[in-house]
Amino acid sequence: MSLKNSSVKIKIPKLLQKKLNNKKIKKIYKRFERSTNINESFGVAVSGGPDSLALVFLAKIYALKKGLKAFFFIVDHKLRSESTKEALKVKKILKKNHINAEILTWRGKKPSKNIQSIARKKRYELLSQRCKKIGINYIFLGHHQDDLFENFFIRFLRGSGLKGLISLGKINRINNLNILRPLLNEKKKDLIFISNFIFNFYVEDPTNNDNNYKRVRLRKLIKSMKEEGFDENKLRLTLNNLRESNVSINYYVKKNIDTNSKFFKDKSICILKKSFFIQPQEIVFRSFVHILKIIGMKYYNPRGKSISLIINNINGKFFHKATLSGCIIEKISNSIKICRENSKKI
Repeated sequence: MSLKNSSVKIKIPKLLQKKLNNKKIKKIYKRFERSTNINESFGVAVSGGPDSLALVFLAKIYALKKGLKAFFFIVDHKLRSESTKEALKVKKILKKNHINAEILTWRGKKPSKNIQSIARKKRYELLSQRCKKIGINYIFLGHHQDDLFENFFIRFLRGSGLKGLISLGKINRINNLNILRPLLNEKKKDLIFISNFIFNFYVEDPTNNDNNYKRVRLRKLIKSMKEEGFDENKLRLTLNNLRESNVSINYYVKKNIDTNSKFFKDKSICILKKSFFIQPQEIVFRSFVHILKIIGMKYYNPRGKSISLIINNINGKFFHKATLSGCIIEKISNSIKICRENSKKI
């Protein structure tokens, strides 16, 4: 069978169908189906937590109804001694429910600092490598509404701009893989209900109660804010308004790039006109970052301070040359040339 949509619905196993008949779960599945407009095979990342296990069930039903192939990946980071045992247990429980999963293992030396950030990057790397090998373009992640709010406040405390505040979107692209988050409108408590009802099991991550992690402390702060009248619906409205504003800004970013820059040599070199920098600050900043990521072949943005410094220097009188994010940035007459550090001259 091709990895593309076969257009042949597969009969849902009686065990899964019986559980889908639960009123609450059926309602959540309907929302899931409406928000998931995928007509080709996809992967699902499985941590073993309640959100990812709820996602596994919903995605499996979706695949069966649409006649698609779904691949389920359990990532074993090996950051805790019991992680392998947990991964095997999750795989066994899924198997009992007619769901086959594959374990992807992070091998090698583990970090002593920035553990969560590095582990997240490694997880995306493992998932993208496996999806590329299989030939699938989409991976589902189990981020939910609570994650969305936490991400907003973490970015807010960092002093992030508009793009950072709404960075946890329904879909984005990492390592040439489309990341889809179909549960962003669902509350964690409802996903816990699904996980318990379907599997009667989920893995409790011990770091979720470790105050050494900022996300954990912030989660508790949000809970206390709710007790003081914090309105989730208003925050959701705010995020939607910010997304609309972001769409407008992106329109002018694209216009600036299309009008005032030109790529060469398979996008390893780009020439920026002087007019590229005669735009509102946010337009210039985003346009410049976008081009650096293309030339340098990076997913993550360079540090904002470094970008702002180089842009300020370019607009000054004495800028000549700089390097950043795998790129060489050089002034040539009234233009700026950006090339990959190992690329040949044009």
